Amino acid sequence: MNRTIWTLALVLALAGCGENSIFGFAAADASIADASIDASSADAGDAGRADAGTRDAGADAGFDGGETTDAGLDASLDASVDASLDASVDASLDASVDASIDASIDASIDASIDASLGDAGRLGPDPVILGSTTDLAAAGAYVLIGKTGITNVTGSMISGGHLGVSPAAASTLTGFAPVLDLSGQFATSPSVVPPARIYAADYAVPTPTNLTSAILSMEGGYTDAASRSTPDFLNLASGNLGGLTLAPGLYTWGSSVTIPANVTIAGGANDVWIFQITGDLDVSPAMQVILSGGARARNIFWQVSGQATIHTGAHFEGILLCQTGITLQTGASMRGRALAQSLVALDDNAITAP
Repeated sequence: MNRTIWTLALVLALAGCGENSIFGFAAADASIADASIDASSADAGDAGRADAGTRDAGADAGFDGGETTDAGLDASLDASVDASLDASVDASLDASVDASIDASIDASIDASIDASLGDAGRLGPDPVILGSTTDLAAAGAYVLIGKTGITNVTGSMISGGHLGVSPAAASTLTGFAPVLDLSGQFATSPSVVPPARIYAADYAVPTPTNLTSAILSMEGGYTDAASRSTPDFLNLASGNLGGLTLAPGLYTWGSSVTIPANVTIAGGANDVWIFQITGDLDVSPAMQVILSGGARARNIFWQVSGQATIHTGAHFEGILLCQTGITLQTGASMRGRALAQSLVALDDNAITAP
């Protein structure tokens, strides 16, 4: 029995010395292997982490480099955009300044040319000055002036200027059906187109004083026109103007003047004509004074020492400065002014300021 126990103990002891024994050296080897595995695992992990760190650093560097590139691109784009905008703004400003300068120069040149044409560019004599169209103390404000009266048979229509009688009273205005204004200074009429009015020497102040000055202005214009000397044309066609074309200038006749056929007054808008007539002026029925080339009635002055008669259906152009009377027969028309030192007689006429 004891031998058996000891034998078994010996076998077990010997068995414990094998490589796979859980006792002794085998256990030590296992521990070593575990350590190796641990070391390997740690190295691999550490290495992996180290490698990963390197990659991270590389990525960071790459991103940093990208940010540097972006910054460079941004700066380049900003510079390019700024340069483009500057060029555009400069071009726009230059164009604007150039346009402004050009406009200013053009305006200056135009003004200079206009001023020059007003004098040097004008043909004919200096115009007769009758004063402003808005000054009631000047003849230029009136379409009709009669010192002894103005009569109207029927239906006349006056436009563009006033009617004035002085020193005659309002009673010498016949055929106008005047309606006196509440102010007493002027009257209105169906035959006078507003804002034109009728003024008479016996209306309320300041009308009498204004009309006295306007009459003096008319007489001064007549004297001025009559006193012009050195005519361009003397006794042209013996006073028969029918069929003629009249250039700008000073014309003088020591006789009456007739217009038995149409006459043309040809010239520019600033040109001037003065016709000095020591006798009468007579425009035959249905005949016309025709303007050509831009000539304007306001620059045409007929200074007549005798009477002026515009017969039935005739048409007249210009400013009549008559020392005696002016008569427009039935249906005659006129663009101008009829300024008489005696009576103006109308009969269904259309008269318009020049």
